[in-house]
Amino acid sequence: MTDRARDTAGVLIEALPYIRDFAGAAIVVKYGGNAMVDDECKRAFARDVVLMKLVGMNPIVVHGGGPQIGEVLDKLNIPTKFVDGMRVTDSATMDVVQMVLGGLVNKDIVSLLNTAGGRAVGITGKDADLIRARKLTHTRQGVGNTDVAPEIIDIGHVGEVADVNGGILDTLIASGFIPVIAPVGVGPDGESYNINADFVAGSVAEHLAAEKLILLTNTPGILDASGATLTNVSPEDVPRLIAEGTVAGGMLPKVRCALRALAGGVAAVHIIDGTVPHALLLEVLTDGGVGTLMRRPRSGKPSPEPERIDD
Repeated sequence: MTDRARDTAGVLIEALPYIRDFAGAAIVVKYGGNAMVDDECKRAFARDVVLMKLVGMNPIVVHGGGPQIGEVLDKLNIPTKFVDGMRVTDSATMDVVQMVLGGLVNKDIVSLLNTAGGRAVGITGKDADLIRARKLTHTRQGVGNTDVAPEIIDIGHVGEVADVNGGILDTLIASGFIPVIAPVGVGPDGESYNINADFVAGSVAEHLAAEKLILLTNTPGILDASGATLTNVSPEDVPRLIAEGTVAGGMLPKVRCALRALAGGVAAVHIIDGTVPHALLLEVLTDGGVGTLMRRPRSGKPSPEPERIDD
């Protein structure tokens, strides 16, 4: 037997308990960032998702597409404006958002998964009222002056999740399909809303009582002051990490999304680097993983996930 064969056997044996424990479990993956634009990362992601499905897990993909939206807006000479990191979405911009997310990006991911041997179906949050939304009210507090009333800023067709009507997801999963969801929601009067993909993924994970919510990022997870990945973070640690500045910037909304998902019944949240080849499989099927793992508090539902083994 060659060393390579022994290594392969060892990997399969290491993966076996995870395959057993997560058989039939819903695993929601938020897909975006650089992993969506690098061809090799895209192919590796597709193979990972399909393998998860073939060994008995139920992956659900929720994707973003900010860079792709920006490119099309530039080509159409539609100006882009951001307020506190959120894209102001007027009617013209919303048309582009729906075209890019529900059409170009969604169908590209579906094609990747199907080419890799899966059975993927693309939908938006508007299909079968999957993601019921409400308009997001953005309030900006006066900095350093408590006497100034908060400023309410209209950022257009930007929404937040009001409810998940997951019947279509239940049907697709039961039929052996991999749902691929574009984060466009529908309001009470049928209006369309652009919604942050992280929070759509978290809401879908809550609805499905998912075993895992995996957020693919462009960093190796939550990093400490020395740049090392914090492999295990409990919800109780988060206020301290925010106060220390360890969790800041773009990581802050992801951690808040993780906390809400854990409070809503999701067993574990993983924040991992989507640019690492086969990051999904390494995180789900190995002892060491490749990112930050957050679990529900000890008083919550026990998870089969063991303590993370650091390298």
